[in-house]
Amino acid sequence: MKRILSIILSGIALSLLLSSCGYDQSQSVFTTSSEPMSNVSSPGSEAASNVRVPWDYRIVQGTVGDLVGSDMTILPDNVLLPNDNNFATGDAVWTLQFMDAQITTDAKERSQISLSSWITLKSYKDEQSAKKDIAELKESITTEVDLVGVYKTENEGQTRQFAVITMPSGNAVKQPVSAEKYAALKSAKKANVNIEQVHDFENYDTVYAKFRGWAK
Repeated sequence: MKRILSIILSGIALSLLLSSCGYDQSQSVFTTSSEPMSNVSSPGSEAASNVRVPWDYRIVQGTVGDLVGSDMTILPDNVLLPNDNNFATGDAVWTLQFMDAQITTDAKERSQISLSSWITLKSYKDEQSAKKDIAELKESITTEVDLVGVYKTENEGQTRQFAVITMPSGNAVKQPVSAEKYAALKSAKKANVNIEQVHDFENYDTVYAKFRGWAK
């Protein structure tokens, strides 16, 4: 009876702790959606949203260092990984690394981004195999997006033009444009752009889109 009571009290304490920290598992990743980021908020907070998005991947070449049981270290940073491919000390190795971002958007739709450090995910015996995986996680495509609008600013006699678009993953992007591009977009509702789609390695359907230029 005392054991059951202890478990119940521990569960209540954990629930109160998570609640006080504002924990919300459903908002821990940013999923593909047409909903703007400013509309994604945690329960009880309409002032700001806080979401995690996949940000980037890269391939890094290293050398196998020490073998530790079924694991190995990768030099020069001594990253510990499972030795799934039976590497020996001194072997060349390629690793896939991942970075994510925490994006906080306030009630005025101003965003702050905090980038994580690089996280090593997987090792490869050859660079070609690593490139095959990263090509599926980072895709470059041309697509049509919604154009929110264009506007101008003036400061000390200098005029600057901007365009605001909505990316496929729901995030709004502001970009400086030339006077010619401003005129071309002024009456438009859509725009063709080049984007980079970054997929989450744990959940491929979770995607963050990055602007990579105006499509011709």
